[in-house]
Amino acid sequence: MSVQAYILIQTEVGKASSVAKAVSAIAGVSLAEGVTGPYDVIMRAEAPSMEDFGRLILSKVQGVAGITRTLTCPVTYQ
Repeated sequence: MSVQAYILIQTEVGKASSVAKAVSAIAGVSLAEGVTGPYDVIMRAEAPSMEDFGRLILSKVQGVAGITRTLTCPVTYQ
């Protein structure tokens, strides 16, 4: 089973749009949208395993200019 998660992103002032566009181009990202509230961008991503999620997605997200903080929320299944 694959690993899916929402990543909540805080950005520098005025950077939400460019961050959303940059993270949406990362392989495995299925959604990236600007939002209002304590976070500026919400994205959803999927990878084959937690190791791949960290290596293929999180490491690239953390390299995007304008991001100040992220919170990863894995999706759980019942």
